[in-house]
Amino acid sequence: MGFLDSMQDVLDQGVSAAKGAVSGVAVEQQAFVKGFVRLCSDGWNQGWHESNGGNASYRLAPEDVASSRSFFYDNPSSWVPLGVQAENLRGEFFLVTGKGAHMRNVALDPDTAAGIVEINGAGDAWRIVWGFKGGGVPTSELPSHMAIQSVRKEATGGASRVLYHAHPVSVVALTNVLPLDARTFTRTLWKMLLESMVAFPGGIGVVPWMVPGGPEIADATAEAMRVYDACVWAHHGLFCAGVDFDTTFGLAHTIDKAASIYAQARAMNGGSDRFPNAIPDEGLRGIAEAYHLPVNEAFLK
Repeated sequence: MGFLDSMQDVLDQGVSAAKGAVSGVAVEQQAFVKGFVRLCSDGWNQGWHESNGGNASYRLAPEDVASSRSFFYDNPSSWVPLGVQAENLRGEFFLVTGKGAHMRNVALDPDTAAGIVEINGAGDAWRIVWGFKGGGVPTSELPSHMAIQSVRKEATGGASRVLYHAHPVSVVALTNVLPLDARTFTRTLWKMLLESMVAFPGGIGVVPWMVPGGPEIADATAEAMRVYDACVWAHHGLFCAGVDFDTTFGLAHTIDKAASIYAQARAMNGGSDRFPNAIPDEGLRGIAEAYHLPVNEAFLK
């Protein structure tokens, strides 16, 4: 960073402080940013974010936009093509992690490692309105995030706002040994841990190996997440969506724990997946009935 860049950052910080003095709580101190930061930190502490791996996005609620707007840049960035069409996201604002940003740094420097982008009136371009200081830009997987955010908004009547992508070790390991289909993955994890069915009664999707960051994997993942709250990327990681940060992280945590139990149980069983004491099919149905879960009937047997 050169002298002029450093001076611009000082100026930006001064403007932000001045705005804060007259406009309320700075963006970094608002509840939705704190929740976002905690999500990123919790994932880092789980070991799910090697180097700059993983990313996250949050669709701001109207009250979030209202309390943040006075801190938005007076001169936002130019519009950039999104790479996907998301008509139901027109005019929405998203807090997203940055390209190349390390999850461990989101808590230390949220307005550099993350930022807020606005989607244009056509739903096909974005611009930066806050954050990404020092020349940063949104994650390279922004097309996937927006495609998935779009279908989850539609599928949940607008309730889903959080999308989280992590690289849980055991989940990725499973993609090397299990058939890459939703039914197999779902039933395998359901049978390892009672809480699995409670956390994802509808099942989890699976997308086979594809190069990340492009429209092909964005479309495939969005199609899977029209149905599922979570989707595994083979040899890569996991996407989870939810109404809030706790629900979304809890879903990822449960999937990873069930995958870890499967890996440990298989090792203890001499490498075989024929476990003598896995939850039986009738047990799965019993869980669904006892907890009144909207279970995916096709995966119960």
